[in-house]
Amino acid sequence: MRIARWTTDGSVEEGFVIGDRVVPFPDALTVSQVLARGLAEAQALLARVVGTDGAALADVRLLAPLVPASIRDFVAFEEHVEGVSASVDGKSEVVPEWYQAPTFYFTNPHTVLGPGERLRPPVSARLDFELEVAAVIGGAGGANLTAAEAADAIFGYTIMNDWSARDLQAREMKVRLGPAKGKDFGMSLGPWIVTADEFESFLDDEGFLAIEAEVFVNDERIGHDLVSNMGWPFPELAAYASRNSRVVAGDVLGSGTTGNGGCLAELWGRRGELTPPPLADGDTVRMVVEGIGELVGPVGAAVAAPELPAARVRPRARSRQERVAP
Repeated sequence: MRIARWTTDGSVEEGFVIGDRVVPFPDALTVSQVLARGLAEAQALLARVVGTDGAALADVRLLAPLVPASIRDFVAFEEHVEGVSASVDGKSEVVPEWYQAPTFYFTNPHTVLGPGERLRPPVSARLDFELEVAAVIGGAGGANLTAAEAADAIFGYTIMNDWSARDLQAREMKVRLGPAKGKDFGMSLGPWIVTADEFESFLDDEGFLAIEAEVFVNDERIGHDLVSNMGWPFPELAAYASRNSRVVAGDVLGSGTTGNGGCLAELWGRRGELTPPPLADGDTVRMVVEGIGELVGPVGAAVAAPELPAARVRPRARSRQERVAP
């Protein structure tokens, strides 16, 4: 099954993509509601609308396939860490701690972009993309899930482009926090959610998803990789996310950037120069993932944000009296 959101004449509809047509969910349900009901209920809903005419896919504009409850983005590809660390931190390495657990960061669910939606980045000299596959949680979710339980909680998969301003990211991560403003201006998702049952033939004996992923900038292929090169399969990412916490329907779990050119920064780190060049106004990034489809993201003009002052040196007074003393 393919689950999508789209707009025609300004109204938003949500439902199934069946062949070359889109068909709304019965009972005016939303993607969020269908995710919460789980995969079995979604299959029952599909059976109710099979044969419904709907609208031509070519006549609608696809939106991001869900409004995420949250977005966790992992860093699960060793090759990516090895290359990008040289570009961002100035030293190519994979620290021992990377191997101990699948690290992630939370990013902004309020700046999600849909297929073909133009990115308006911050002013950046090192604008980049990140080729990722994301798992979408459905059903009841849960806390402290085992890997087997987490596998049952994965409703489906979509393509993720984690847009990145590498110069902003490098500065803020020197403070040992982040990434934050180097990332939170845009995250593209789409074109739809493909349900997990569609990928059973791609799973290897350890549960890794052996699908191919490619990324193109202005029709030039920059990178390609197998998603099964992740250090952990998706159920283990979901289980870790739930550890002493909770995952719920609508949570998005990004794989992290693929290796072998899954982002420009990896190539910059390996080559010691900005080749290929950073993204610029007018560029188009196209990601193609086996079993899902393609996600296109055009780059628009940068938006200059209002200036803020630098930190002021403070007296470190411990009381108001001390602060005003001559």
